[in-house]
Parts: sequence; structure tokens; C-alpha cells
Amino acid sequence: QVQLVESGGGLVQAGGSLRLSCAASGRTFRGYTMGWFRQAPGKEREFVAAIRWTGGSTYYTDSVKGRFTISRDNAKNTVYLQMNSLKPEDTAVYYCAANIAGRLSGVFYEYDYWGQGTQVTVSS
Repeated sequence: QVQLVESGGGLVQAGGSLRLSCAASGRTFRGYTMGWFRQAPGKEREFVAAIRWTGGSTYYTDSVKGRFTISRDNAKNTVYLQMNSLKPEDTAVYYCAANIAGRLSGVFYEYDYWGQGTQVTVSS
């Protein structure tokens, strides 16, 4: 089992920044691809970004390219999502997820473990 705990969410004005963190514990973190997804009220869960174990490969949904950056510190078993130039449409619960097969995927059902989520609210 892998436990994932997100933190760093909050309320921010449009144009502001937030940094989300996801700490993993339990089974080894090694080899996992880590991803961030989000879900706004009344909408389906949406892929945001993913990063391979080595950190050399990343993948973003088009709407966040150039504004969000995913990174990881494998020594700390932690993955981050730096969010800049936030927009009201970024408002959602953000979830961290782990893909134990290591695929750089944007598909939610390919992720095996999920955190409880952290709320991000961007005011206009």
C-alpha cells in the first residue's frame, strides 16, 4: 500500500501562485510515475500533470502548460505542483496519484493510489 497526502491548497487571487505537495509513504516510491488530477464541482476528474520516476519526462494538459510545473524529490518521497498565473477556472480539488507501472499517463484509471485531495480556490 502507498499512502499519499496532499497539502498546500488554499484561496488565492487570480494571477497568484500556489505550491502543492504530495508526500508518499508505505511501499517504495521507486519507479512510480506520479500525477496530479483535479475535479471541479459538477465536472469529471481532469488530468493536470505527470512526471516519471527519473524526473526527466513530464506531461501536462494543454490548459496548464507554461503556468504549472511538476517536480519530485525522490529522497523525500514527495512530488510538487507549482502553480503560477492562476485563473478562476483552476478552482478545483487537486489530487495526487501514483502509477506503479511507471507509465507517463493522463488517464485516471491507470493510477493505482490516490490521495484525499486539497482544495484550490482562485478568486477573480
